[in-house]
Amino acid sequence: MNQTKIGIDAGGTLVKTAYRKNETILYQTFSSYNLGDVVSWVYESFENPIICITGGKSQLLSEKLNDSAKTVVEFEATARGIQLLIGEQYESLKTNFLFVNVGTGTSIHHVNDMEQQRVGGTGIGGGTLMGLAYLLTGVEDYARMVQLASNGDRGNTDLKVKDIFEGALPPISGDLTASNFGKRESMIAQYPSASDILAAIIGMIGEVIVTVSSQMAVQYNVDSIVYIGSSFRSNPLLRDIIDEYTRLAGKEPFFLKDGEYSGAVGALLSLD
Repeated sequence: MNQTKIGIDAGGTLVKTAYRKNETILYQTFSSYNLGDVVSWVYESFENPIICITGGKSQLLSEKLNDSAKTVVEFEATARGIQLLIGEQYESLKTNFLFVNVGTGTSIHHVNDMEQQRVGGTGIGGGTLMGLAYLLTGVEDYARMVQLASNGDRGNTDLKVKDIFEGALPPISGDLTASNFGKRESMIAQYPSASDILAAIIGMIGEVIVTVSSQMAVQYNVDSIVYIGSSFRSNPLLRDIIDEYTRLAGKEPFFLKDGEYSGAVGALLSLD
């Protein structure tokens, strides 16, 4: 009987796994704050599996598994997993693109002729959403944050370019954000709701990520930006903001289905 191969991406917030069953890759997600759940799942679900781990908590998880698990560098594993997913979903997108991994923070990589290079990043990411959401609204649950944000109005918190020009013709689109959380007088007059605040946090995160990513795309002469990461999970608002602002920057955005599992997929592929 063939041993099951498992790729694991042990990140700062989530642990993502990928394994094959009947030639189909299946996925599972756990919290990084309880690695014991991952260990229990591995030993209760599989008999003598072959495991490869990547990610920031790979050493910790490897020790808990008490196994001779293989480890691979996270950036290389993610790039390899992305290549597989791109081949399945965007056949034309083969070379010379950026991939932007929006996890706890954000990491930006240039891929050209199958070679990847990390070219930048920012501490703004999903961890920022979780932290600021809790500090400003007291909401701790991710699903609740996203649900509330979907009903929010950023016009109650963010200062638009058209707000500054007050009827005059602005030199750039009046709908662009001039200052995130910059509508101070309005907020003093009417304190924004939790939904408004959460929508504004997601908007700020999305705009910062696109600003940094699009500048890197110009620097590396890239037209396509591939966005992956757990921060897009059940979060259409973040995806829509990044899609819109990427196109405004003159670049083409791509969002991979199951892209947050790219690291786990790459770890799995390294066992072949």
